[in-house]
Formats: sequence, C-alpha cells, structure tokens
Amino acid sequence: MGFLVTGVAQEIDSIPSNKLSRSILKAKEIPADTTAMDMEGAEQMESMEAKDDIQDNPLVLVKGQKKYDLKDHPEAAKFDSLWMKELYDSSSLFDSIYQDITTLEIDSVYHFNVDTDTLKARLEILNQKTPFNIVYNPSLENVIRYFLTRKRDMMSRMLTISQFYFPLFEQELDNQDVPLELKYLAIVESALNPRARSRVGATGLWQFMYGTGKMYDLDVSSYVDERSDPINSTKAASLYLKKLHGIFNDWDLALAAYNSGPGNVNKAIRRSGGYKNYWNIRRNLPRETAGYVPAFLATMYIFEYAEEHGFTTQVAERPYFETDTVHVKSTITFNQISELVDVSEEELLLLNPAYKLKVIPYVKGKNYALRLPIDALGKFVTNEDAIYAHVENQIKSKEESLPQVVQSQDQIRYKVRSGDFLGKIAERYGVGVSQIKSWNGLRSNNLRIGQRLTIYPRKIPSSSTSTNTSTSSTNSVAAAGAKVHTVKSGDSLWTISKKYPGISIDNLRKWNGISGNDIKPGTRLKLCDCSS
Repeated sequence: MGFLVTGVAQEIDSIPSNKLSRSILKAKEIPADTTAMDMEGAEQMESMEAKDDIQDNPLVLVKGQKKYDLKDHPEAAKFDSLWMKELYDSSSLFDSIYQDITTLEIDSVYHFNVDTDTLKARLEILNQKTPFNIVYNPSLENVIRYFLTRKRDMMSRMLTISQFYFPLFEQELDNQDVPLELKYLAIVESALNPRARSRVGATGLWQFMYGTGKMYDLDVSSYVDERSDPINSTKAASLYLKKLHGIFNDWDLALAAYNSGPGNVNKAIRRSGGYKNYWNIRRNLPRETAGYVPAFLATMYIFEYAEEHGFTTQVAERPYFETDTVHVKSTITFNQISELVDVSEEELLLLNPAYKLKVIPYVKGKNYALRLPIDALGKFVTNEDAIYAHVENQIKSKEESLPQVVQSQDQIRYKVRSGDFLGKIAERYGVGVSQIKSWNGLRSNNLRIGQRLTIYPRKIPSSSTSTNTSTSSTNSVAAAGAKVHTVKSGDSLWTISKKYPGISIDNLRKWNGISGNDIKPGTRLKLCDCSS
C-alpha cells in the first residue's frame, strides 16, 4: 500500500488532441472551504442554460422491423467532457508526486513568502478543526514551502481536479464515520489518477496492493480492477483506515501504517523507546514514510488556505455527482457504447476506469456497472433492450465476437523456469504479455529463473506444460469414483477443479454452497451433486 519504493506509474494511454478541444471556463478563484465550493458549483449548474438550441442526432437501431430512436432530453445533450482535458493532462502527475513523496527531503529549507508566525496560527486553527495532530514543526513548514514553490502548478491543478472526486470521497468517508480530511490522502497517493500504478503494483486512487484489495472485496481479474473504481476503492480505503485507527488509536499513525504497513509502525514505536507520536518515531520509519504524513498535512493546509496563497482554479461545470450508473445485462464494449449514446471512448474510460480492456463484461452473479453522464444514461436506459439487440446483431453481421470473459476470478502463481519468456507464458495461459506485466508490476520483459508470477488464466494448459506452476500437484488426477476432496493447505477451487476431470469451479461452488473463493484446510468438498 502506498509508496513502498521509488518508481513510476503505469503508462497512460495517449489521447488525440483533436478529441480534447473543449470549452473551458475562465480561471476563477474558489473558497478554501471545499463543501462551500461544491455547493456553489451545484447552484451554478442549476442556473446554467444553453444559449443555443442543441440538436440531437440519434442513432437508429433496428430490431426486426421496429426502429428505436435514441432520444433523451435535448437540453441535456451538451456535455462539457467532465473536464476531461484537465483530468487527462494531469494523469501524468502521479509520476511526479510518487517520486517526490518517496524521496522528500523534509528537512531542506525552501524559501517562500509566508510568515512562520502566521503559519503557526493557521496550523493551530486546523488542529482545532480536525482529529489529526497538526502542530507546527520545522519539517512540516519545509514541506509546505516546497509545495508552494516547486510544486505550485501541481497543487493548482489538484485544486481543479478535486472538484470531480471530492464529493464522492466525502460521501464514502462519511458513510464509514472517518474524518473527511482523509480525502486529501488520495492526492498524496495518486495525484487523483484512478489508473495510477506504482512499480510494485499498487493501483488506483488509493494505491491498493492486490492482497489488501482482495481483503476488502475489490474485484481484480483480466477485465476488471476495482482498485481503479473511485467508489469501491474509496469505500475500501475508508474501511482499511478505520481498521488501522482502531489499532493505533491515532490518525497520524494510521496514515503511516497505511503507507508502510502496521508492522513497520510497530517496529518504529519499539525502536523509539515506546513513543507513539508520529514526529517522535519518524526517524525510525522507512525513509519513504518519513515524508508521507508531512505531505498529507501540507496538502491539507494548502487546500484549506488556497485563497490566502493566491491559488485560482476553474469551476467544474459538471462534477462527478451529475453522473449515474446502470448494471449491464450483456457484455458490451466502450466503442459500442460510444456509438450508441454519443459519449467518447475517452470520457467512458474516465468515468469507468476499472475496466482495463474497454470492455464491460457480463458475468452471472456479478454486478458490473456502466457510469454515464445523466443525459446519456437516460438514452441508454430508455433503449436498453434495443441496445443489447443491436450489439448482438453487430456481432453477427461482422462475424466477430466480443472478448471472451472468464468467469473464474482465481489466480495461479507461476514459477519461472529455464527457457521461459513472457510470450511463451502468455500463450500458455491465453493471456497477453502486457497483462502479465501489469499484474506483476513488471517494467521490462526480463525474467529470472525461480521468479514467481501472478496470472489470471483464460485457458488451462495441458498437464505437460503446467507442471511448473505452484498450484500443480503430483496427485493431478483423482481416483475414479471419488466423491469428496479434503482441502489441503495451498488448495484453491481452481486447483481442485483441475484435479478432477469434468468438474468446474462453478460445480464446486454449487454443490458445496460456496459463494466466493475462500476455502479452509480440512474442509470436505463434495465432488458431485450428491448428498454425501
């Protein structure tokens, strides 16, 4: 979780500039109070009217002899792209902030026109308003000065982008009864880039590692990564931070544990002689964590006193809460959605960052949602049956199929052997080289013998090619007539299903009343639709 080692984020897809030529409101100063800012933006939206009539040019769908005319409210047709240009232009800031926080020299002095006494007074006011231990410290002053000088442009852009995400952050944080100021943590973690990925594989706005994400029910598969879903990941982050606070009973230590793990915080407490104040144990924390909490507090200060430091920003014309979702009932691609409801693929990716391949899969038992601007959502829901029929007809007419969706969410751990290379492994399991690199945080194609790789297979190789996976077993084929399997350490539903020909993961779930993937050693699983 967080910035464990220095690295770079995943490569952001380039967006043609001609698709980003949008009308942007002139820069306008906003109050430091983000709640008031959001309300002001909402009031402006309510009073805003298009100056000219907007003509819809709907796509006609054909289902048999019946025509479907995708119309919604014409006055809602104009869509200012959710500040898409600003958001996409700012996506690369994750590289910068990732490097800064992990290597921050918080004891260096940066000169800026802010009086120390004034800073002390403002920090005291913040301390009274929040449950964090905000007290003046020369190191904290240095970080604030650093952000106000060398990172001023980045902080200005964060003030603009935050209008898009902060309303939903505040809602989820409030749902879990944790401090709303934790919304600033997403700036430190990812620079508000939902597709940010660190070198070690931490992903999303809140930089969850795979294991921690699974602990909080974040779905990660070949097609979906809910660590990049703004709502689901924020809920998970709220729950995790709440749990950490329950352990340490201190929000500063909870933040340090979020970044470096509870174990490192406990070791720092021991090495400091039992101190539990962050500033007293900071020298005993990992280097990258030493600048993490000061960066969070400095970000909070700048946002709360943005106006006093001369920051201006653009007022978001359409914030996140002016979108809505619908559960898809058939696999559908971003390209098809774009053609049908007249929303660009770039905007769809912005609103639906959890879908890694620009495909929203349909999997029985799962609820995958499509997020659209409210006006476009009206078109989609009104014409839902026609849309699915159109997708089906399109597949038939073009004699092509949508990407195969693997219903199994199980992973395997593959041990690299002599002669292996990424292309060979990818072909063996029916996945892409880029997917293997993404799942394992690989920055090059180089592998070493003995290296362990996490893979979400789309196909199962024959026994002759799968003997090197960590999930292999010498007892790969069950004795004929076996009706029960006793779960052993290291077993998973996937590995068990491979031991018994003709039995699928869904069979095991159905016959044994299992809804997820968790199974405990010693459990006796039925291998047939039988009573024993």
